[in-house]
Amino acid sequence: MEEYLFLMHIYVFVLAIFVGFELITKVPPTLHTPLMSGSNAISGITVVGAILSAGMEQFNISTILGLVAVIFAMINVVGGFLVTDRMLKMFKKK
Repeated sequence: MEEYLFLMHIYVFVLAIFVGFELITKVPPTLHTPLMSGSNAISGITVVGAILSAGMEQFNISTILGLVAVIFAMINVVGGFLVTDRMLKMFKKK
């Protein structure tokens, strides 16, 4: 039964990679920045979940993966805000 669940997780992960790649390649360049702003909210949720995972009392693999997830999600959030801020500055009147 555990082997079946593991294979199902791998299947969903690989399927998500293909679907994500197809979606990203079909988005026109004018929509990339608004989508980046939307992904900041999703990354914020990821940060909260990763902090919960990394903050477990016992030290195991989930703590390490949680720490890595916090780092990558925060890079995504900060980068997204920087890109959004830069885009908004382009539309301000001088």
